[in-house]
Amino acid sequence: LQAMNTGHDGSLTTIHANTPRDVLSRLEVLVLMAGLDLPVAAIREQVASAVDVIIQQTRFPCGSRKITRITEVVGVESGTVQLQNLFRFEQQGVDQERRVYGRFLATGAIPTFYDELRDMGVELDLSFFSLEGQGTTP
Repeated sequence: LQAMNTGHDGSLTTIHANTPRDVLSRLEVLVLMAGLDLPVAAIREQVASAVDVIIQQTRFPCGSRKITRITEVVGVESGTVQLQNLFRFEQQGVDQERRVYGRFLATGAIPTFYDELRDMGVELDLSFFSLEGQGTTP
C-alpha cells in the first residue's frame, strides 16, 4: 500500500475477499496486522488513494473462473471508501456440461478516470459503458 502511493503509476496485486467491499476491509485488517499505528481513517484514505479499480474473479461450482465484477474506487466520503460498480457478470444458466454461462453487463456508470484515459490516448467510446445493447457471452 505504501509503495502504491509513492507516485509511480501502475501497480497490480491480488487479495482474497468475497466482494469488492470486502477487499477494502481486508486491506484495513492487513495494515493493522502489520503493526502500523495508523487510525482507520488514515488507512482508508491511503487505500482510496492507491487503489483505482477492483476486479473480482469468482470460482463457480463447475470449476470455471469468471470476472464477475469490475468496481472503481472513487474516494472517501464521511469516513467510508466509496465504490462504483462499472461492470457485472449476470449468470444466465448452466449448460449440459454443468458449466456456468452468462453475460457481462455495464452498469451505466462512467468511470471517473475516463477523461484521464482519453488524455493518455485511449479512445474508448462512451457507449461501452451504456446499458443499451449489452450482452457479451463469456
